[in-house]
Amino acid sequence: MKRLAFASGNRHKVAEIAAMLRPRGWEVVPLTLTVDEDAPTFVGNAEKKARAALAQSGGPSLADDSGLEVDALDGAPGVRSARWAGEPCDDAANNRKLMAELAGVEEARRTARFRCALVFVDGDGTRLVGEGACEGRIGHAPRGGAGFGYDPLFLVAGDAAGRTMAELLPDEKNRISHRARALEALVRALEERYGS
Repeated sequence: MKRLAFASGNRHKVAEIAAMLRPRGWEVVPLTLTVDEDAPTFVGNAEKKARAALAQSGGPSLADDSGLEVDALDGAPGVRSARWAGEPCDDAANNRKLMAELAGVEEARRTARFRCALVFVDGDGTRLVGEGACEGRIGHAPRGGAGFGYDPLFLVAGDAAGRTMAELLPDEKNRISHRARALEALVRALEERYGS
């Protein structure tokens, strides 16, 4: 197994990434860092964290930045998703703010997407990027006990049962999520660089 430092203090993200990379021969080692996420893009923030992880771990490192973009809110909360309601990060407060911002907004304008950028860096100068999105819309009340962040409000596009991301089983989420799609793109780049 190849070791890969993953710059994240979010245990949910660590578990998702580890579950998706383990079958591909990568052992994910979580690394908690304090990095000022002030870049204007998901890729920019992910790269800042990945480079900080590389400096600390000395080996291949990975970081993500992800968030929710709501069309009726001109793409907000976007790169500020985790701290949208203020510091410290609070999923419940973020979800309350989202419900308040969308009060009275009709169904057709509640479209949204989760976005994720994953950046891999290595000491040899390698920089690989994988990006993914998952389309959906914002519901009117939280549903489901799985997931984290905005998952209980995010109705997954194309789900015949009309479930939120928080109502999906972990393996279902790991097949269709924005993070899964970003990881698929990154794995293709890793396989081109390092072989399968």
